[in-house]
Amino acid sequence: QVQLVESGGGLVQAGGSLRLSCAASGRTSRIDVIGWYRQGPGTQRELVATIDNGAINYKDPVKGRFTISTDNAKNTVYLQMSSLKPEDTAVYYCYARTREGLATYTYWGQGTQVTVSS
Repeated sequence: QVQLVESGGGLVQAGGSLRLSCAASGRTSRIDVIGWYRQGPGTQRELVATIDNGAINYKDPVKGRFTISTDNAKNTVYLQMSSLKPEDTAVYYCYARTREGLATYTYWGQGTQVTVSS
């Protein structure tokens, strides 16, 4: 089991910045993919950025504006968001996948709201 707790959401004006944090606990040594998804109003949950066995992947609309990083000593993953746009408004979810032999398990945080005003 892995537990994920996000923090850092809030209200920001367009062009501003926010940093989201996600603290992982439990069987963190089994995590092979960790990252962020988001779900805007009336939309499906979508990938924002992930670190997959060391390889970083970003959704195209956030490339150059968002940066994902980890602090392994703190078992924490961050999402630094800059040049925010109103269309970035969403609930942001931390995501982790663990691998146990041939089986994989996925975990989600509770979500943190990010609202970008125009």
